[in-house]
Amino acid sequence: MAITAQMVKELREKTGAGMMDCKKALTETNGDMEKAIDWLREKGIAKAAKKADRIAAEGMTYVAAEGNTAVILEVNSETDFVAKNESFQTLVKELAAHLLKQKPASLDEALGQTMDNGATVQDYINEAIAKIGEKITLRRFAVVNKADGETFGAYLHMGGRISVLTLLAGNASEEVAKDVAMHIAALHPKYVSREDVPEEELNREREVLKQQALNEGKPENIVEKMVEGRLKKFYEDVCLLEQAFVKNPDVTVRQYVESNGATVKQFIRYEVGEGLEKRQDNFAEEVMSQVRKQ
Repeated sequence: MAITAQMVKELREKTGAGMMDCKKALTETNGDMEKAIDWLREKGIAKAAKKADRIAAEGMTYVAAEGNTAVILEVNSETDFVAKNESFQTLVKELAAHLLKQKPASLDEALGQTMDNGATVQDYINEAIAKIGEKITLRRFAVVNKADGETFGAYLHMGGRISVLTLLAGNASEEVAKDVAMHIAALHPKYVSREDVPEEELNREREVLKQQALNEGKPENIVEKMVEGRLKKFYEDVCLLEQAFVKNPDVTVRQYVESNGATVKQFIRYEVGEGLEKRQDNFAEEVMSQVRKQ
């Protein structure tokens, strides 16, 4: 398989490894991006690609809640300038209010629904496009319902660059739920607890850690113990309850919520542009500068 400059660029963004290392990793794995990440990690060249998806598009995320229902959404624009525009921000909040009220089950259903002003959601967005002069897209949303006695927490970072919605059970106050949301915005866990990590992902991590230890020349009889020790760090990276609480690193998030009589049921974290492509910039020039050094 031909290894393209774009593939090398993507792997660099996901791992932070050097250009030539990324090219070699892709060549060794026949262009398989996930296997190339593992190859770099096994060689000790790159750490885990915790934030593998590229943050590229502009726009805003937002959280709204009323009663036992909450919604989190992302609306994209083409430029940061428009994302900071008051009209754009008003549109995001009005879309949130509609989603909160109508609770559509899918994006297609949402875009076809009629708003209070008589226009469909898509028409309302199109009107904003005509007014603002830039493409605007309702990219994603999630509606979450809670039971009486459960608590929503919401946190918006950098004016909506990142939004987090949490759902806590027990005697949690809104302050505790918001503190957990703020922690999630900062540390970006993928799962609530160890039990939520898919077996396939866990097995893959075990194999990477095993190869790392073997490549370090460790005896096979102690490799398994090393793997188990290093898995603890993996769990701390990806599991919310295992992480040191950002406002008090002396306790874990689990200890913090339990000390407040609560448990974490669910969280959703949106960051503007996760996984979306960006313009190519001057990557071709960067490649040529590397070629000239050969």
